[in-house]
Amino acid sequence: MNPIKQARKLIERESDSQAAQTLARLVRALESEEKFDLGDLYALDYDNFNVGIEVLREWRLERYYKGKIRLHDLSVQLGQL
Repeated sequence: MNPIKQARKLIERESDSQAAQTLARLVRALESEEKFDLGDLYALDYDNFNVGIEVLREWRLERYYKGKIRLHDLSVQLGQL
């Protein structure tokens, strides 16, 4: 299952749990480009820690592809001038 989907399901299912709150803070920090204390992630149990790490990886990968898409769009626009 996609790690972002896993995190969403956990947050929906167990919104009061420490894991859900930590993962929600992680996602908010990634979205807003704010700091996040990795110690909070490390404090989670092994499975939820891995979900958090996979969210980080997925987020980073998507950000890379968004940058590539923007570069391609700009190149196409420049080619049309």
